Amino acid sequence: MSEAALFVGWGQPVRGREKRSLDVFNDAVTYYGERVADGSIDSFEPVLLDPHGGDLQGFMLIKGSAEGLTAMRATEEFQRLHLRAGMIVDNLGIIDARVDDAVLTQLGWFSDAAEELG
Repeated sequence: MSEAALFVGWGQPVRGREKRSLDVFNDAVTYYGERVADGSIDSFEPVLLDPHGGDLQGFMLIKGSAEGLTAMRATEEFQRLHLRAGMIVDNLGIIDARVDDAVLTQLGWFSDAAEELG
């Protein structure tokens, strides 16, 4: 079971680059699919958001081990893919996250700190 995740979020495509944004999105889906196949990550889920007046238009939640995600982020292929993505969408962000059992661990630590400081 995964304990770590990457939240890769993005905003609007850069005007005039909408078609290219679809190409890079498809490249990302292919890339993450290959990482699932080779065991580098456990899973990924693309999410597109309905218009809501905010900057976030969609995201991918990529799950795996903390070590596997760190190793993947360090690869040239990952860096190049997200460099390209940052050139065709606004507000690209890649954020470390905790999922599954790691959420319970984090909540336990939070509870301990709240008890100590409360």
